[in-house]
Amino acid sequence: MSDVKSPEMREELVGHLRELSDIDYQRRVWVNGISEGSIQHDEFDYAVHFLFDDTHLAGDPISTVGWILRSPDEADLIKALGEAIEAIFKKYGARLSDAQYISLAEWEMVIDCAKKALLVIAGDRRS
Repeated sequence: MSDVKSPEMREELVGHLRELSDIDYQRRVWVNGISEGSIQHDEFDYAVHFLFDDTHLAGDPISTVGWILRSPDEADLIKALGEAIEAIFKKYGARLSDAQYISLAEWEMVIDCAKKALLVIAGDRRS
């Protein structure tokens, strides 16, 4: 990952993509609070803050090419994920519980976008 200026941010992105693409993880950890490995606590809000607040990934992913992302193709995938999350926030607001978010019909789009991004960004063949 030395081909980006912020490999640690890229690794963090990959972690969030894994979580956002895995409904079982979301139920287990976000909803039921079952910690895994070194993770003491995790929730949807952490991924949202990383994508929307801590980085420009959701709002302007192309600006992160060379820093976090490697290519415009990766930026397009992250843009689609950000748009899927934003669509949910516009329709339902940003105050639902994690259990409520992941039970929405629209949540499938978040999972699908995260899986596609993970496949390219991490080379993860998990579906």
